[in-house]
Amino acid sequence: MTETSSHAEPAAAPGMRPGPLVGPGPVLSAARLERYSRTLALPGFGDEAQRRIRAARVLVIGAGGLGSAVIPALAAAGFGTIGVVDADAVETSNLPRQSLHTPSDVGRSKVASARDTITGLDSETRVVAVGAMLDSTNALELFEEFDLVLDGSDNFPTRYLVDDAATLAGIPAVWGAVHQFGGQVGLSWAQYGPTYRDLFPVPPEPGSVPSCAEAGALPSVCTVIGGLMVTEAIALVTGIGEPLLGRAIVHDGLRGTFREVRYERDPLAEPITGLIDYELFCGIDAQPDSSAGVASLAERTGGGVSNRELQELLARGEKITLIDVREPWEAQLASIPGSALVPLGELQADLDDDAEGVATALRDASVVIYCHYGPRAEMARRLLIEAGVADTVVLVGGIDAWAREIDPEMTRY
Repeated sequence: MTETSSHAEPAAAPGMRPGPLVGPGPVLSAARLERYSRTLALPGFGDEAQRRIRAARVLVIGAGGLGSAVIPALAAAGFGTIGVVDADAVETSNLPRQSLHTPSDVGRSKVASARDTITGLDSETRVVAVGAMLDSTNALELFEEFDLVLDGSDNFPTRYLVDDAATLAGIPAVWGAVHQFGGQVGLSWAQYGPTYRDLFPVPPEPGSVPSCAEAGALPSVCTVIGGLMVTEAIALVTGIGEPLLGRAIVHDGLRGTFREVRYERDPLAEPITGLIDYELFCGIDAQPDSSAGVASLAERTGGGVSNRELQELLARGEKITLIDVREPWEAQLASIPGSALVPLGELQADLDDDAEGVATALRDASVVIYCHYGPRAEMARRLLIEAGVADTVVLVGGIDAWAREIDPEMTRY
């Protein structure tokens, strides 16, 4: 566990309303005044608010679905410094919802693509491109260089890390999340109100919330949630409007509705004094408990096999049952030879109908389960262990890792 000392400012008095986050920058040129004329005309906005935006330094975590909505909007609105943190490269499956990137960007780093988009919109905007994972070793040093952070990450360890680091750095964090046909957006600012931890004090069980890659995300919902995040950033920087302190907006794209969830500080919450191991906090490294009669494969691997280990098992002819818990359309794109397709929903239904029969059929087998990236396989493993199939493991990283490391000719999606 990595400890980092706190240097956050003391919390403001409860209910205190924050003023503008950033002071006004230099006088705008005639060209800038013309460019932002429609914004300057807004009631209560004017030249000073636009100068605050131009002076603001905003850090965006993630150049994926939400980042694609957030980053161009920030650049077009006139933010003077935009930082982007993302360690991934652009993939073809990103393109429908990640409009920041184009087909010609496939294979490039997302931060390089983001830099080009920002510069294309405003060549005078300063871009800070960080092509690395945000973690406990670099978050605080990075946050100290910015006035606020917009969190468009797609995993819980990063969300809790951003929340804690923003608390320690004394800056606001606007967070957004998208899942299938809906999304959420909120503000975490410990100096003036409750934080993400107050709303979600305990992370969900590993594998219980499928990732975007597993569950999908409607592209237009990313645009809606990203737009709300940028509006909140503008409001914070300029001091206009009412910040989302103690309020989260929940959007249902299929019903076309928005609702507000109110929450308060948790009076029993432990103070944030340093950054921790967020993978461990979210239980990513934890393996489901197994029974005393675990057979050899699960004992040897601790519940998960790497692609190389599975390749060796297959090459040795070791008797294993390979189960693919993805959907049929995914199996049509790519599958590991010799695997049986049993979608997770069907597996759960079979266990509900006749758990004893499934357990009897697999009791003497060494079962290896895989999905796209891993979460569905983890859920299937827990279901089978609960049914009495003890010798069950998952393929770490799923078929996507298999395609990268074992079979480069395999289709990735």
